[in-house]
Amino acid sequence: MLMLFATMASAAPRAWLDRDRIVLGETVTLNVEAGLLSSAPDYSPLEGDFRLSGHSSQRGFSGGTGQTSSYTLFAVALRPLRDGVLTIPALSVGNERTAPLTLVVEPAPQQTPAQARGDVFIESVPDDTRPYVQQSVGWVVRLFSAVPIVSGTLDQPAPEGASFQRVGDDAQYSRTINGRQYQIVERRFMLVPERSGPLEIPGASFEGRGTSGLFDDMFGGGRGGRLGAQVGPRTLQVQPVPDKAPQPWLPLHDLKLRYRANPAELRQGLAATLTVEAVADGATGAQMPELELPPSDGVQVFPERAQVDERFVDGRPRATVTRSFSLVPGRTGAVALSGVRMGWWDVKAGEAREARLPPLQWNVQPGAAGFDPPAATAALPSIPAGAGPSTARPGDGAIAPAESAALPLPGMQGDRAAWVAATVLFAVLWLLTLLLALHWRHQRPATPAGGPTSAHAPDARARPTPAALRKALDTGSFEDFVQVLGAMAEPPVKSVDALLERLDNPAQRRALEAMQQARWGDGDGPSARALLREAFADGPRWTVPGHAAGESILPPLYPQR
Repeated sequence: MLMLFATMASAAPRAWLDRDRIVLGETVTLNVEAGLLSSAPDYSPLEGDFRLSGHSSQRGFSGGTGQTSSYTLFAVALRPLRDGVLTIPALSVGNERTAPLTLVVEPAPQQTPAQARGDVFIESVPDDTRPYVQQSVGWVVRLFSAVPIVSGTLDQPAPEGASFQRVGDDAQYSRTINGRQYQIVERRFMLVPERSGPLEIPGASFEGRGTSGLFDDMFGGGRGGRLGAQVGPRTLQVQPVPDKAPQPWLPLHDLKLRYRANPAELRQGLAATLTVEAVADGATGAQMPELELPPSDGVQVFPERAQVDERFVDGRPRATVTRSFSLVPGRTGAVALSGVRMGWWDVKAGEAREARLPPLQWNVQPGAAGFDPPAATAALPSIPAGAGPSTARPGDGAIAPAESAALPLPGMQGDRAAWVAATVLFAVLWLLTLLLALHWRHQRPATPAGGPTSAHAPDARARPTPAALRKALDTGSFEDFVQVLGAMAEPPVKSVDALLERLDNPAQRRALEAMQQARWGDGDGPSARALLREAFADGPRWTVPGHAAGESILPPLYPQR
């Protein structure tokens, strides 16, 4: 019943933009997600600052673990009428309203793209032409088309000596150039140079076909023919890691730290939550070091799993890492916690910088009454004969007579009775559900051995490829890399110790040991990731079956039983 009610209930409408920053003359898509039977949003508050076009809507269904929902997605193209910071006000969707949004509209560029000629052309630009080694460089490829495209392929080859991968989905919008309307398809990539020196990026190309008109079909050529465009290669000058750079090496455009949640007070023996957020401009979540709190005397710190949000802003990646810590004081009195510090390299200024948070101080109070240690047992005072309920006063230790008070049960006094009853009810329902599941399982007919199920069952799951291993190393965590590497083994393994025994290459084993030192010790995470890239560039090298690494080739001293 609860799942059915959650399915039928409609959540509050949600609005978002496909881009937060555009250039005057471009369009941006405003998306509004509402309930399945919701009416279209009221776009009238937008008409003062925007020109609206391309209204569309579609219905969808999403399901997850224990949750299902149906929704309607509305979309509209907005063309700003002026530049500046524009506010998209809250829109009415039936009886609900969306949250306001902010859009940054930059002035129109004075210079048009050099390739702005013909019906189709390509623009390929990086966000930094002189990056550092292991710096995340945003690479944007834009396809401009003044004619409708029926089909086509946009190709951007990967360079040698760098990690190059596509980021997110394509963005589509329009822009007016020299009085002509162009439809733009923007594709984003992330480039991470692996060595210093010149780095050549191959040029992008496009091949496709446009729509045909009447005269095109009669005389040939024109828009209905083949469409093609290409842009020449570009060379980046990759700088080495500076000698005075802080370690671990973290090249960024900006780094900001802040406390998202700071407990106002601490009580002995009770947990309080402290949340720290790091916003890195120019890095992915995999490149960010772990957010750790410095040790504090008298306070135990229990970190939770970090939450990572990755976006593509201003043509480059931006990672937001949020991590919560549970603080449990072990004593009363004054306690202090040093602020979080993180060193990074400013790629614009070419200088080492440090982001830091201010220290925190609390005066730990005693724990709640329910958590205080019990006091010594005292003799109960006697009750005068004939004393009624009004004789007892709160705080004087008097006990109400048996005739006027029910027998107190542990945990069932006051407001706790309803919660205890609800807990017992849910426990009984859970037990009944378990019994029914066991009953249905025993009644289900078993598949005979050698039947169709066992005959057609796959012998082994598909193993990851070396490309999947490189992708996990570039975009995932060390744990993701270990899982993919373990799945490539025959048979698969799960632990790092098992991988060390199965690998035959000493360099690969040393790289795994450096990774373990970075995960659980005081090792350098980026250096360990670089060792892993170099050691596993051609894939893992496993030991020959029957001769594991470190196994002696001599016969055993004593016969095996």
